Amino acid sequence: MAITKKIRFEIFKRDNFQCKYCGKTPPEVTLEVDHIIPKAEKGTDNINNLITSCFNCNRGKGKILLDKLPSTITENLKVIKEQQKQTKAYYKFIEDMESKKESDLQDIGFHFFNLFQKTKRTHNKYVFSNKCKISIKLFLKIFTKYEIIEAVDIAYNRFSCDNDEVKVFRYMCGILHNWRRERNGEN
Repeated sequence: MAITKKIRFEIFKRDNFQCKYCGKTPPEVTLEVDHIIPKAEKGTDNINNLITSCFNCNRGKGKILLDKLPSTITENLKVIKEQQKQTKAYYKFIEDMESKKESDLQDIGFHFFNLFQKTKRTHNKYVFSNKCKISIKLFLKIFTKYEIIEAVDIAYNRFSCDNDEVKVFRYMCGILHNWRRERNGEN
């Protein structure tokens, strides 16, 4: 595979249009893309194996394998490795948060439906309609599951004689909206 003009330009941009061996920049020199591990030594055209070099440095290096990478490339590799590590940790954190949100949703559902002594179960899970799930997930961004359960209890006590899940759910939403406004200092 040949190195395309686009890849060359991206390598030049990454390396600030500067030879990473001698530090010279155009128009003083003509830049080229060099392989850190030469193709003769089974180096690839992967961007992590490419470096900006001036014509003279590239020709002087030839097929010699570098024992030590230029410091900027070594620093870039450290940064890339750290970015990968942080990205992996971030996605793990997001996955854990989603898992916790689902668990909280199940706990709220269990509490809600237990109040009505109903068994709306799917594989031992209490389920809300999709519309209700969306509402609760939005509330979970603002409130803890315990605050939401408290709002469920208040709403249930208000409408317990009606035994109407929909009224209780709507009233619970109203309570949580009012609490949100209070927290944000809204009237």
